[in-house]
Amino acid sequence: MANVTGGTQPKAQVVAPQLGTAAGKTTIEDAVVAKIAGIAAREVSGVYALGGGAARMVGAIRDALNTTDLSQGISVEVGETQVAVDVTIVAEYPVSLQKVADEVRVAIHRAMVELVGMDVAEVNVTVNDVHIPSDDEGDDTQEARVQ
Repeated sequence: MANVTGGTQPKAQVVAPQLGTAAGKTTIEDAVVAKIAGIAAREVSGVYALGGGAARMVGAIRDALNTTDLSQGISVEVGETQVAVDVTIVAEYPVSLQKVADEVRVAIHRAMVELVGMDVAEVNVTVNDVHIPSDDEGDDTQEARVQ
């Protein structure tokens, strides 16, 4: 799988059907395909975040600067007629990991077919972590054990 963040990659090309006299081709950048996949994955209930630990750390900095990377945790490989997607997610606890992964797979597949207009070779989902709501509390104060 090629990651959209590195190097130049081939672009998806979709030939427009003949609708009257307008003809031509549409080129869709790999980064756009990755962003659409990222948006689709984030919309699934039970997905807390996308990406591994380092990607989420960089993502937190981007969020603080209001420059969210919607393709974080997404890697795409785009051919002439097909696309393959790898996505890394952090699931909410206590959800069924298989169910969330299946729903992410379906959401990305639907987005690739409906929005990008390409067939989907595969969507691989990696569950990298589980988010526990108590992780957000950040209450570092502890009650004294002795008085």
